[in-house]
Amino acid sequence: MVDENVIRTRSSGISAEGVKDQYADGKAAKVWEIFIGDKRSRTDNYRNFLVNLLKQHGCKRILDVACGTGVDSILLVEEGFEVVSADISDKMLKYALQERWELIEEANWLTVAQDLGHLIGDGFDAVICLGNSFAHMTDSYGDQRDQKLAIANFERCVKPGGLLLIDHRNYDNILKTGSTPSKCIYYNVRTYALVINQHMSDIKTSVLYVSGKPSQVILDYSISNGNETSEFRLSYYPHKLEIFKRMLEEVFGKKAKYNIYGDFKLLTEVQNPGFYIHVVQKAE
Repeated sequence: MVDENVIRTRSSGISAEGVKDQYADGKAAKVWEIFIGDKRSRTDNYRNFLVNLLKQHGCKRILDVACGTGVDSILLVEEGFEVVSADISDKMLKYALQERWELIEEANWLTVAQDLGHLIGDGFDAVICLGNSFAHMTDSYGDQRDQKLAIANFERCVKPGGLLLIDHRNYDNILKTGSTPSKCIYYNVRTYALVINQHMSDIKTSVLYVSGKPSQVILDYSISNGNETSEFRLSYYPHKLEIFKRMLEEVFGKKAKYNIYGDFKLLTEVQNPGFYIHVVQKAE
């Protein structure tokens, strides 16, 4: 059981210098697909938003820098895109490799442009970093320098006119309410309900403050898989919408085009979304 009064480091595993792999001990990776489902569990809104957006911009060659167990990469491959899949976690890549074996790389966001230099060429049509993955990167120095470096690396991987799709939970609301929404827009309602009823015991939300400022949002998971129950902790940096937007603008510049969606809808069409999806089109 998790002691409510103690915040422990999730994992000491580091698959590449600079960014800790929170899935290094294999506990979360082993049961992650039970929680998130597979490519068939993606909602129609999610699939249609992602696929249609990429096709509308003529994107063919995609870099998934947070492929995890490969759900999004496989979805895009089956939709006809050419996909290079990368992740910092070798444990997560193990499960991705069980689904597809080609063009999967281990890469660190702080060095991804160098790690994948042999594949970048003139740049990818789009780089995607979805599923609240980017929030796993902690702010070790208090000024988000690592996050800015990672985004700058993503920018180097995008060709002129290409896209970056990057998302994060609505941490503004999580910090305000102290809770994480139980429903997730990425998963089918029926599938997610089955996961909750059959496999999920508990998801507990905690917020860690350092010097009066929110430093981490910690989710304690208890997931059952048959007779086996896995308990693990994942931590996230609580990105605030306006600050994250300014960080993207700082890296991509004023000539880039920016759009923000809430739960795959325009912000004018949704109130208090669970997720924000940033779409940046790099200047020509």
